[in-house]
Amino acid sequence: MLSDRSRPVVEATLPVVADHVQEIARRFYGHLFTAHPELFDGVFNRGNQATGEQQVALAGSVAVFASTLVKSPEQLPEQLLSRIAHKHASLGIAPAQYDVVHEHLFRAIADVLGDAVTPEVAAAWDEVYWLMAYALIHQERGLYSARGVRPETVWREWEVAEKVEETADVVTFRVRRVDDRLVKTSLPGQYVTVQVPLPDGVRQPRQYSLTRADDGQHRQFSVKRVHGGDEPDGEVSTHLCDRVRVGDRLTMSLPFGDVVLDDSGRPVVFASAGIGITPMAGMLSHLAAAGSSLPITLLHADVDEDSFALRRQVLDDVRSLPNASVHVWYERGAQSALPVDGVSSGTMDLDEVDLPDGAAYYLCGPLPFMRAVRSALVDRGVAPRDIQYEVFGPDLWQGDLASEPSPGARAEPAGAVR
Repeated sequence: MLSDRSRPVVEATLPVVADHVQEIARRFYGHLFTAHPELFDGVFNRGNQATGEQQVALAGSVAVFASTLVKSPEQLPEQLLSRIAHKHASLGIAPAQYDVVHEHLFRAIADVLGDAVTPEVAAAWDEVYWLMAYALIHQERGLYSARGVRPETVWREWEVAEKVEETADVVTFRVRRVDDRLVKTSLPGQYVTVQVPLPDGVRQPRQYSLTRADDGQHRQFSVKRVHGGDEPDGEVSTHLCDRVRVGDRLTMSLPFGDVVLDDSGRPVVFASAGIGITPMAGMLSHLAAAGSSLPITLLHADVDEDSFALRRQVLDDVRSLPNASVHVWYERGAQSALPVDGVSSGTMDLDEVDLPDGAAYYLCGPLPFMRAVRSALVDRGVAPRDIQYEVFGPDLWQGDLASEPSPGARAEPAGAVR
C-alpha cells in the first residue's frame, strides 16, 4: 500500500491527474515511440495507437489503480492487474521494460502538469507507479514460471494445416506444431498472440481466442477481417485472411488470458454477439471434449445465419452435451436451417429465455452489447461477481465498472483485443 507520506499527496492530486490522464497517456506514447521506435516491432499494436484506444485504456488503468490505493488501501485491484499481466505475458514483456516506461511516463506527466509536479508530488506518483509495476512484474514472473519459459521464449513456430472460410469475413486457422517440444495445454477461454510480419518489415502482434480444445498437436483460432470504413482496413486481419496459406508458418505465443471457464460445477451461460462467439466456441469445445453434464446455455446474436462464425462446430458441440441448449437472435429475421432450440428476430432479449439459478456468465461481443446484457442480468438478480467478460482490444470498460458502488464485477484481455 501507499506510504503514509504519499497517500495524502496522491489523494489531493488524483482529481488533477485524472482530468489530464488521457493527455498524459498521449504524450507518453509520443515520447516512447520517438525514443524507441523498435517497440512497434512485435510489442505494440499500431492500430490501437492510431485510433487512440490504447491511450484511453492506459489512462483508465492508471486512474483505477491510483483510485484503489486511495479508497481501498488494504487491497489492490487484482482483476485489473491480472488482465494486464496476462496480456503482457502473451507479448513477452520483460521487467526491464518497466524502467523504459517509467522514464517516458514521468516526462509526459511533467509536460502536461508543469509546475504542479513538485518534488513531493513526483515522489508520491513515483510510488504509485512502482507499486503497480512491481505488482505486474510479480504476476508476470509467476505466469512465465508456471509455463517454464522466460519472456523471450514464450514464442514458437506453428504451421498452417487448414484454412477455413467460416463466413464472408471470418477465417479459421488450424495450425500444427513443427517441433517435438511439449505443447502447453490451453485453458478454456484463453488466447494466443500471433506475431505477423507485414510488408513493411514490421511484426505486428494480435491476440486471438483459441476456438477449439487442444489435442496436443494442433491449435485453432479465428480471424475476422476488419473493414475500416472511412479508415484503413485492419492490416493484420487483411494479411492473415488474404496472404497466409496452408503450409505457411506463424509465430505464436503460449496461451494466456484469465477469462477462463469456472471449474466449480455451476451451470454456465454464454452470451455472445458476432465474432464474440470465438472464446465461447473454445469453452464449448473443452466442455464437449470432457463430456460435461453441466447445464449449459448458449445465447448468440448475429446479423443472420450466414454471418454466424463457427456455427457448425458450436452447434455440434452443443448437441453432444446432454444438458446444453442454444438460442439465437438474427437482425435480418428469425429464420434458421440449423438445429437450435430457439430463434428470434432482432437483438438479444433475455426476457425470452429462462436463466438457470446459480450460473456463471460469460460475455463477449461489442461493448454496447455487453453493457446491455450485463445490465439486464444484474436487473434480474445476477450477482456482478458471477459475470465475466472478454474484450477484443484495449479494455475501455474497466474504469466504469471499477467506479460502480458495488465492486464485485470483474474487469477482465488478448487479448486479447483483438
